Amino acid sequence: MPFKTIAARRHRIPKQRHRVTNWAEYDAAWRQRGSLTVWFSEEAIAAWRAEPRSTRGGQPHYSALAIRTALTLRAVFRLALRQTEGLIGSILRLLGLDLVVPDHSTLSRRAETLEVPRPISRAGPVHLVVDSSGLRLCGPGEWLVEKHGTRRHRSWRKLHIGVDAHTGQILASELTTSDVDDGSQVEPLLDQISGPLASFTGDGAYDQEGIYGNVAERHPEAHVIVPPGSTAVPSDMAESTPTQRDRHLHSIAEHGRVGWQKRSGYTRRTLVEPPSAASNE
Repeated sequence: MPFKTIAARRHRIPKQRHRVTNWAEYDAAWRQRGSLTVWFSEEAIAAWRAEPRSTRGGQPHYSALAIRTALTLRAVFRLALRQTEGLIGSILRLLGLDLVVPDHSTLSRRAETLEVPRPISRAGPVHLVVDSSGLRLCGPGEWLVEKHGTRRHRSWRKLHIGVDAHTGQILASELTTSDVDDGSQVEPLLDQISGPLASFTGDGAYDQEGIYGNVAERHPEAHVIVPPGSTAVPSDMAESTPTQRDRHLHSIAEHGRVGWQKRSGYTRRTLVEPPSAASNE
């Protein structure tokens, strides 16, 4: 990112200050952030109860829409199942709706088989941004560390993901061991992209000749936006038939790395930088 390039001179950059000129509007905007409005459309009210089934077995009382609504509120407010049941009940009473509230046992049982509709993908070519992050795996041995203070070898995995720069949707993912090179997982990630690709963006770890070839083989019109290394040199054919990497080097030499990042769209890579996370195994 740009701030990494100018880190040595960052203390000379004055901090941005935004002066508030309309305090009434400023206060109202902050109050609005805490405002909560919930309503049920006529279609949702009509579809709250499940349609009767014609096959053998008990009749369901709640539609998938009702269960999905309750579980969505649970995820948003980070509630337990019983608290979710109470929240749905209070909302229905406040709105004056004569709808039955799903109990916590039903929510737990239906959540296992509930089908969640996938978000609609954006039409047109995808701007794919890729990166990797380390995951620390905790096994049964963690109890020994807490109980006896013993130390044990930590196990790590590496998560490789590809994200649509416009929607933020994860389109591809691969989980490997920690010693796997990032560039080696570009081909498996590209295999999971069904639609056309407009651009492929990654950090310096993807500055490999094979990656340019993998992207060009599947998506000839896609732009590869990867920063060349500080010691990178143009190819032998840079003057006659420059490659994408040669054009990046020319742009860096003309506008600097910060200018190249802004012109090429490399700044979109911040959308995919995943924080390191711990996972139980």
